Amino acid sequence: MMPSVSANAAPQNASSLDYVALGDSYAAAPGVPEQIDPACARSSSNYPHLVGIQNKAHLTDVTCSGATTAALAVAHGAAPAQYDALSRKTDLVTVSIGGNDIGFSAVLGRCAALSAGAPSASPCRDHFTQGGADQVEQSIAATAPKVSQVIAEIHRRAPRARVFMVGYPSLFPDSGVGCTSPSVPIAAGDFAYLRDKTKSLNAMIAGRAKLGGATYVDTYRPTIGHDMCRPVGERWIENLAAQKPAAPAHPNAQGEQAMATAVYRALSQCGGAHRA
Repeated sequence: MMPSVSANAAPQNASSLDYVALGDSYAAAPGVPEQIDPACARSSSNYPHLVGIQNKAHLTDVTCSGATTAALAVAHGAAPAQYDALSRKTDLVTVSIGGNDIGFSAVLGRCAALSAGAPSASPCRDHFTQGGADQVEQSIAATAPKVSQVIAEIHRRAPRARVFMVGYPSLFPDSGVGCTSPSVPIAAGDFAYLRDKTKSLNAMIAGRAKLGGATYVDTYRPTIGHDMCRPVGERWIENLAAQKPAAPAHPNAQGEQAMATAVYRALSQCGGAHRA
C-alpha cells in the first residue's frame, strides 16, 4: 500500500508542485481506508493523494462527498469553500464534479426501486423517458454550463494552473449485459441505459473541458471490465452491497488507484502539470 499524504502536507522543497484537488465523492473516496475527514468522507488513499505522492506534490485535498458544482463555492461546516484552496501559486488542479448535479444517486435509487416489479424489463429507462423526453439527458444538458463555470472560476483563481477534469469510471458492464441480483438490484434492460447515461455525462464533461481550456481525464475506458457486476477481486466499483471498504456504487481502493493512474498518464501526455 502506498504511503499517505496529509490533506495539507507541507511541501518537500521550494519547487514542489502545488496541487489542489476539488470535487465530489468519486474523488473523496468514502469508505476507503483510511478515512481522514469524516465530515467529507475523504480517504488518504483517494486518487488525489495517490497522484500527489506520484508527483511529490504539495497537496491540498478539499474534495467532499456530496459536492455539486454550486457547493464548490460554499463552506462545508467549519471547512471553507473548496474554491478557497486555489491561488495564483497553484500549479495543478483536478476536479471530479457533475454527478450530483444530475442527481445520479437518486436515479440509481429509483432504478433499484423499480426493478423489483419488472426485473427482466427496463422500468427505469421507461420511467425517465416517459413522454418522449429523457429526463437524465435533460439534467446532463442543464449541468453543462455549470461545469463551464467551474472551469472558468478555477482559471480565474489559479491562472497558472493546468486543470484536469476527471470523468467517471465504468460503473456498469460496458457490454450492456447486466447481473440483476440483490446486490445489484437493476432490471436487466436498464443496464445499457445506465451505461449510456454514464457515457453521456462523461462526454459532456469532456466537451466542456475542451471548450474551457482544461484537459479531460478518461477514467471510463481504463475501468471497463471492473464494474459492479464483476466478482470480488476483479471489481473496482462496489455494488449496492459493498464487500470491500467503499460506498455503494463507488470506487474501492483499486478503483481509486485506477483513477490515479489515468490522471498520471494524462499529466505525462501533457508534458507535466505546469501551464505554459
